[in-house]
Amino acid sequence: MADQSAGPAEATTSDRFVQWPQVQVQPQIQVQGTQPRSFHAAHPVKVERHDTQARIHHTNTGERPVDDYREHQHGLYVSRRFVAHPRIAHWQAHLLPGLLEGNPAAGGLGLQLCRYDFHGERAHDFYIDVASISREGHVWTVRDHYLDLLVWDGLCAEIADTDELNAALAAGFVDQQEYAVAVAGAHAVLNGLARHGYDVKLWLASQGLSLDWNTAPHLERVLQV
Repeated sequence: MADQSAGPAEATTSDRFVQWPQVQVQPQIQVQGTQPRSFHAAHPVKVERHDTQARIHHTNTGERPVDDYREHQHGLYVSRRFVAHPRIAHWQAHLLPGLLEGNPAAGGLGLQLCRYDFHGERAHDFYIDVASISREGHVWTVRDHYLDLLVWDGLCAEIADTDELNAALAAGFVDQQEYAVAVAGAHAVLNGLARHGYDVKLWLASQGLSLDWNTAPHLERVLQV
């Protein structure tokens, strides 16, 4: 259900950001008697930065002003408006660098747990990025590992963007170790959610986390959650 993910990026705001090169990847394995699979455009790992001092979110399409940054014992909370996006009005996220520390196969990956406010009907309740998250001074860096999870709270969850990870591996943007770590991390999250009935709050509580949302005044007025 990739069409229900975060989807299109916001309009580009700065020419200083280099666009990703698009590499067409042909799958190497084909079962005899089947048609070749279609090409998938591979792109390098997406890296974003949060400058909490300047209140700027550096994305691959430009610099975005942030309404609220708040550091807490588990990581960083961020909320900001989306500009010129056809479906998304606001975005909130918790950057959780240590959430998968207890899973050796996940290689110390973290998670970016997101909530979106849509212009229309809510497409999903939570969107989880499997990522490496680091901090240097007042700058937090998120290195996305392609795989995401879409969560319908209390109902179900699914892993998205496996095709992007496969294309990145074939193009050499990630190696076998990074590939394995990303897969292990995504499945650890999916399994954890399943054990708690896909209830994100219960799953987080099982790991000693309790997170706040909608703390920015403008979000209190706009978001209906």
